[in-house]
Amino acid sequence: MTATTNESQETAMTATLAAESPVSTEENLRIVQRVIFPANRDLDTLPLYVDPDTSKVQKDGSDSSAVVQTVGMARKLHPEDILDRGSVQVRRGERLSFGSYFNAFPASYWRKWTVATKTVLHLETEGEGTVIVYRSNARGASQRVDSVLVEGDSSNDFELTLAPFGDGGWYWFDLIAGGDGMTLKKAHWAVPDEGRAQGRVTLGVTTFNRADYCLETIKSIDGDAGLREILAELIIVDQGNKKVADEAGFDEVAESMGDQLRVINQGNLGGSGGFARNMYEMVVSDKSDYVMLLDDDIELETEGVLRAVAFADLCRKPTIVGGHMFDMYNKSVLHAYSEVVNFYRFLWGPVEGLGNHDFSAAGLRSTPQLHRRWDADYNGWWMCLIPKTVVETIGLSLPVFIKWDDAEYSLRGRAAGFPTVTLPGAAVWHVSWADKDDSVDWQAYYHERNRLIATLLHSPFPKGGRILRESLNTDVKHLVSMQYYPEQARIMALRDVLAGPGNLHQQLPTTMPKLRAMREEFPDSQVKTDPGAFPEVFRKRPPKKPQSYKQPGALGLLPWAVKTVLKQTLAPVRDSAKENPEAQVAHQDGKWWSLAHLDSAVVSNADGTGASWHLRDPKMARQLVVESAKLHAQLFSNWETLRAQYREALPEITSMESWRETFEASEPSK
Repeated sequence: MTATTNESQETAMTATLAAESPVSTEENLRIVQRVIFPANRDLDTLPLYVDPDTSKVQKDGSDSSAVVQTVGMARKLHPEDILDRGSVQVRRGERLSFGSYFNAFPASYWRKWTVATKTVLHLETEGEGTVIVYRSNARGASQRVDSVLVEGDSSNDFELTLAPFGDGGWYWFDLIAGGDGMTLKKAHWAVPDEGRAQGRVTLGVTTFNRADYCLETIKSIDGDAGLREILAELIIVDQGNKKVADEAGFDEVAESMGDQLRVINQGNLGGSGGFARNMYEMVVSDKSDYVMLLDDDIELETEGVLRAVAFADLCRKPTIVGGHMFDMYNKSVLHAYSEVVNFYRFLWGPVEGLGNHDFSAAGLRSTPQLHRRWDADYNGWWMCLIPKTVVETIGLSLPVFIKWDDAEYSLRGRAAGFPTVTLPGAAVWHVSWADKDDSVDWQAYYHERNRLIATLLHSPFPKGGRILRESLNTDVKHLVSMQYYPEQARIMALRDVLAGPGNLHQQLPTTMPKLRAMREEFPDSQVKTDPGAFPEVFRKRPPKKPQSYKQPGALGLLPWAVKTVLKQTLAPVRDSAKENPEAQVAHQDGKWWSLAHLDSAVVSNADGTGASWHLRDPKMARQLVVESAKLHAQLFSNWETLRAQYREALPEITSMESWRETFEASEPSK
């Protein structure tokens, strides 16, 4: 550790970040992570910047003798103590821990994926107090590494090895104020740059009628001087009819950003079409080394962009670098940490146990599971950095509108030797899908079709492993739930998969309108927002037992399923159920095993804004179950042929040339 005299404190973090060069000339160190605080002093996000744990002592699950370090006083941090984006005051006798999501250093990720062998923690403080540096291992147990007493204006560097972080672990520091208190003026983590150049990034946003969200993202990027230094372009691909350029305030921010902002209007080709356009423009403009894909309904922590670019610059090989997702409406909740694919089921999802983690209830230091390094199979395109060389090697997005485009791209990249890393400390707040259920609307088509296409392209198992069995099971669940619209959409998806890959580009602008039009034929897809839109609940003969919302057990599931399918397809519907719903069912209770008992029901939608009337139709159920069985049998018998067709077509349908033709065809008429 070395100490030198500090310069005078800067008054605004924006000016500080602009003054700090991303590349340090001293000792060939590059600043890769600044210590930051919420831009608007948002107390809901504060637990992500300063660890809130004050008294918890949590045992490490794998070693009963190890405990995590939990002494901290973050709940005593007042909003006025945050002086600006990079500085904070610590009141006399209080202690702040920066063992937090945004300010601890994810050492194991840097050790595993980059050329870095050490990190240097640099702090500039004013006043009297103590700086203590800690590290953790993969089990979450912490160790005190170093400490120093400071007074007056001081600057301290801690040189820290990355050698012990093979499986996990973080570095962080605590501040303990003495005397009249102390101020952290600024701090950052740096690593040797190995002579590598600073990369430049194109930010690509795809939007459809979320002009207000999108404008706020543009403003946040415009206001970050450090990000503007490495920004080649911010490209907004606007596919809606409520244009971002028409939003109040757009002209001012567009003038501020100048030629760093470009808006492209094109027809609605879905997320895959919009993000493919971002990739395409990044390549043909030849202005940057990376494209970072961003959803339109996000709140961006701009520091995360800088971190992702720095990480990618220093990776051993070209690497897709993703960011995490926090809940827009519950901002301390981590919604998606590391995304993986179960290859036998070919089903995506977060690593076990790390979905919906609330940092306000349990911070980084008291959550051992967060200290293990979690390796991702893919990263969602809410925030994902893709090197230009990856795009040039494996092509653009699969033309599938929505669903599975992001997962398939990373799987394709990994097959070509390009890994995906989801980097802690790089994140966005995104509108959560917790209050959505897009498997029962028009998107059911894309869930089915795109999952099957991704399986055909990448499954290592014969017949795709368990995919066909699960697909058939899902069809039955929709049918016994009286969800005929999503089931009809899934039948359409099966037919299109069997038709092969030849029409994927042509279907981009046409399939979704067909699906939306088709839902008018099905009562279960017609959501009414007026609570009085439906007749009163009535059942002539109530059941002998109260309604159970318990799922059938494994032993009784098969006879229950046979009995239920026979009822759904053969038994006549009770006359009273045609006039009045037999039950009002809350969305969380509307599972297939509970709806299967009814002949009709009004079922609430996921976000609570409305409900739809599900009415059993035995004739339709018979037609759909027969069609589903026939199509699944065809998939099973033709699997190898289809797999070869899709894999052979992949380079062509993801090529720059194919996408250019699609873009040109979708350009709005002048």
